[in-house]
Amino acid sequence: MAHIIKKNDSVKILSGKNRGSVGKVLRILSKEGKVVVEGVNIIKKHRRPRRQGEKGQVVQMPSPVHFSNVMLVCPSCSKPNRVKIILDPKGRKSRVCRRCLAGIS
Repeated sequence: MAHIIKKNDSVKILSGKNRGSVGKVLRILSKEGKVVVEGVNIIKKHRRPRRQGEKGQVVQMPSPVHFSNVMLVCPSCSKPNRVKIILDPKGRKSRVCRRCLAGIS
């Protein structure tokens, strides 16, 4: 599943509190089977002060979402759909949209 979704891809959230929202993939955690999507699944993390005299902070950051809860959005037809892996004449794999058959970089 990790080779289907890549960094900087646009994905749509399928389930959870952010269902229906679209965001860009920031990181892939392939061993855990999760992706970090920009602006989705935001958590608050309390940071301790690092230096003397500095105050602690509450930092908002995106938390990982499981691969099964996101779907790739085709850049040409702008619709979420599954991806087809095809081999080009040189033997390299490429991702193709199943609806419009356009290549996904």
